[in-house]
Amino acid sequence: MKPFIHEDFLLQSETAKHLFHDHAKNLPIIDYHCHLVPKMVADDHKFRSITELWLGGDHYKWRGMRANGVPEKYITGDASDWEKFQKWAETVPYTLRNPLYHWTHLELKTCFGIEKTLNPDTAREIYDQCNEMLAKPEFSARNLMRHYNVEAVCTTDDPVDSLEYHIATRESGFEIKVLPTWRPDKAMGVENPTAYRQYIEQLSQVSGVSISSFNDLIDALQVRHDFFEQQGCRLSDHGLEKFYAEDYTDAEIASIFNKVYGGHELTELEIDKFRSAMMIEFGRMDAESDWAQQFHFGPIRNNNTKMFKLIGPDTGFDSMTDTLTAPSMGKYLDRLNSMGKLAKTIVYNLNPCFNEMVATMVANFQDDSVPGKMQFGAGWWFLDQKDGMEKQMNTLSLQGLLSRFVGMLTDSRSFVSYPRHEYFRRIMCNLIARDIESGEIPVSEMKRVEQMVEDISYYNAKNYFKF
Repeated sequence: MKPFIHEDFLLQSETAKHLFHDHAKNLPIIDYHCHLVPKMVADDHKFRSITELWLGGDHYKWRGMRANGVPEKYITGDASDWEKFQKWAETVPYTLRNPLYHWTHLELKTCFGIEKTLNPDTAREIYDQCNEMLAKPEFSARNLMRHYNVEAVCTTDDPVDSLEYHIATRESGFEIKVLPTWRPDKAMGVENPTAYRQYIEQLSQVSGVSISSFNDLIDALQVRHDFFEQQGCRLSDHGLEKFYAEDYTDAEIASIFNKVYGGHELTELEIDKFRSAMMIEFGRMDAESDWAQQFHFGPIRNNNTKMFKLIGPDTGFDSMTDTLTAPSMGKYLDRLNSMGKLAKTIVYNLNPCFNEMVATMVANFQDDSVPGKMQFGAGWWFLDQKDGMEKQMNTLSLQGLLSRFVGMLTDSRSFVSYPRHEYFRRIMCNLIARDIESGEIPVSEMKRVEQMVEDISYYNAKNYFKF
């Protein structure tokens, strides 16, 4: 009997097997959006256990464990590494048909060579085997990246970040590119005047710009944008609940900044106007630097206020929102386009009901500056699984050019999430092969199909981001 994760996993035809094994499998990984901790790469971090490596910051697994009734002590609490792993192992058999089941066993197989399925009966053996292997030098952070044939990663970094660990990694001679990504969400966080004032003061200190007006704020951000570019940054990223495109005047924005900087609460309309102005400035900076701008929109965060107070943000209590965003997205992109400042753009939606809207919206702004300039981004967060990936690629195929798609990313904090690229490549090859097998793509175009598979897996991203 074949192991669960075998060489032809998810490949349902000979054509799919050919496309994956001969044209996708061995290509390098460009992970252009992730949340790796740069210090761990710079220090070539050694993991104390599989629990630290696997469960330390993975809110996907945390949500699964909570759904299985596991007490928080064994998720984010003070239980031992073995106890936390044991509770995860007890949960895994209940994740059948959840992508966690596939990811878990892909990671065990590709990282540790373990083919057994994880459950309470195998937990101790797998735990001990993984920990024994993690104690070896070849399982350090950098060597895990080498193991997975990673060529470049882009982390997620605030404008005030020193980027010292990116610099240290580069100067160490590490051959894999570890590049920053400009994530200026806090520069728009005017809903909390006290926290915003503190952030502006921090920005002033690192930029060397005295900030007392909106224009000063933009000058300081430009200084940091230039610094990020000097350190190899080629992308920005914006985490949004919705797009912002309110009408405003310069005088209004100056007044709103003075109000919030002075510690006063803003109205909802003032917040939206301010963010609208900031988004235009960010778009201008990116276009002038020839960066790609990414927009991840659609989450409603920290829904469980009790748990937010106990353990803070980004701990697994976010969900999809249904905020109407098409008019503001179109207006925002059109403003930048009319200014001649629309950079290469990738839009990711969290709610799948927006697939067709996003695909048709970005298509409005394609031009001859670069093939696939406007991208409908890969399945993200709750959608980075088989069903979500297939729906995203099917929509893109119908409304745009799948051939120009820049492919997958991990969006992960884990050094063993790279099998998500393999998972995607298998799903993509199987999807395309179905059309060949059914006669919807002619066999005579196999060379073009093979090149398309290679492009989506690797070459499109390499050419698009110019790493």
